[in-house]
Amino acid sequence: MTDSFMNSMADPLEEPMTDPAGSRPGKAPHSGKSLTEVTIYTDGACSGNPGPGGWAAILMAAGAEKEVSGSDPATTNNRMELTAAIEALRKLTRPCRVRIYSDSAYLVSAFNQNWIRNWQRNGWKNAANDPVSNMDLWQELLRLAEPHQVDWVKVKGHADNPYNNRCDVLAVEEIKKLRQRQQEG
Repeated sequence: MTDSFMNSMADPLEEPMTDPAGSRPGKAPHSGKSLTEVTIYTDGACSGNPGPGGWAAILMAAGAEKEVSGSDPATTNNRMELTAAIEALRKLTRPCRVRIYSDSAYLVSAFNQNWIRNWQRNGWKNAANDPVSNMDLWQELLRLAEPHQVDWVKVKGHADNPYNNRCDVLAVEEIKKLRQRQQEG
């Protein structure tokens, strides 16, 4: 993103948003202040599952775009999908109205079908009464989403969405860069 976008993101709002009891995770209330609209596309990739993985996100606001990406030498595809959303939300420096697009049903359904609420209510156990996979990342994602108004949108992967496709390319490139570093190292 341009410096002007980063500067606009750094301007604090006069009143921070809070998450009242009973609101959906990642759905902070509107404080009456005009929130910056941010669109985020995310994707994760894994070569083998588990195996080396990459994640990527594109953040768009105020006419600016920023691409972020990274990798993990030993991970799963689901962890990379979650990491992409986490790292994108880390870039936001004040409460925003965010729309996150992902091709991960795992990620989007957890919010839109209230899996997260159920997991929390059940002490982070899933419907089979087993510990929720990737609980560390889910909890971090909840923490980062809390100050924002977040809508989670499922997109079809490897289809005609140029931003989703770009995230996929970036995530796969991160795996290639990781392998290159490992071969050189």
